[in-house]
Amino acid sequence: MKRSPSPDRGFGAAEFEMRTAVAQGMMDRFALSAMFLSTEAEVRYYSGFHTPFWQSPTRPWFLLIPLQGKPIAIIPGIGAACMAATWIEDIRTWPAPRPDDDGVTLLAETLNEIAGADGKIGTPMGHETHVRMPAADFDRLRTLVGVDRFVDATGIVRAQRMVKSEAEIKKIAHICAIASDSFEALPGLVQIGDTERQAFAKMRIDLLQRGADDVPYLVGGSGPGGVESVIEQPTNRVLSSGEVMMLDTGAVFDGYFCDFDRNFALGCASDETRRAYDVVYAATEAGIAAAGPGARSADLFQAMADVLSASGAGEGVVGRLGHGLGMQLTEWPSLTRSDKTVLKVGMVVTIEPGMTFGDGKTMVHEENVVIREHGAELLTRRAPAELPVIE
Repeated sequence: MKRSPSPDRGFGAAEFEMRTAVAQGMMDRFALSAMFLSTEAEVRYYSGFHTPFWQSPTRPWFLLIPLQGKPIAIIPGIGAACMAATWIEDIRTWPAPRPDDDGVTLLAETLNEIAGADGKIGTPMGHETHVRMPAADFDRLRTLVGVDRFVDATGIVRAQRMVKSEAEIKKIAHICAIASDSFEALPGLVQIGDTERQAFAKMRIDLLQRGADDVPYLVGGSGPGGVESVIEQPTNRVLSSGEVMMLDTGAVFDGYFCDFDRNFALGCASDETRRAYDVVYAATEAGIAAAGPGARSADLFQAMADVLSASGAGEGVVGRLGHGLGMQLTEWPSLTRSDKTVLKVGMVVTIEPGMTFGDGKTMVHEENVVIREHGAELLTRRAPAELPVIE
């Protein structure tokens, strides 16, 4: 299948203007005078500041969104040129690292400037969020600005980032297509007698050669009849006939992830293994069919759980059967029995049922879909209906 041309890198200023305007509208409704952001995904979402330098824990980075006007960057001087290449104009720096005052005073002064003496300041404080600065520095910041002025703004960031723009969806679709191509090519790259590390390295190299920017997440394993864990690093164990190999990749294009897995039989597969594959494949079909605007996360969970239960499979210990996807490998919402998040057009989610079988073996299927008016649209190329075999 011919892949569409690679999407443009980055986003135009209009994308960030829209994101900021939507955030400011919600800030106004919640009576917030400013929003304080400090993690890579949050800062990048509203600014376009995209650098692997976040891998270093030494320096903190901050972005402030006032109730009106463009965001303001409060960042270490080393990042000034990179931030200046974005749509952000007001960039305030300090010579980091400076442990005695690593931007805290500058940050406090700017917050007091844009939020006034008593305006409320929102920052994400809920599930799947964190404040990326030393706890002692955050305590000092609240002392300088006012402890009771900080309130939870998780709902604002969550509502925005769950619903993707078409420009974002194109990037996710592109990396899903690259990874789909790589998975389909894998039987011609991997052979019985390779080690897990050799097999996974071949896929990582193939993904990069096909256009992925990075492959920060590639896990799985192999074993007789199936795998026991789906989140481990590959080992030096040799792939042998009669085993099953599973690979799960979170590859990246322009800062956006795919996240899906594929299972392969090596040489041959037992009836029990094939049955487990069939059950989870059917559960995936049920999850995709249930994924439409207006459905709740819990509805998708239940559709998949019903198929698993009818086969005699338990729900397992994973806790969810899918999740949101985008700038991070896993995002809101979680497809669980208790998550009542209503799916909206533009949301990208994974459909990820799994089951245990045999002597502690695990079988997981995962596909990535975007919610459209008519229902779920596959971004990944659907896994084979029958367990593929690497001869």
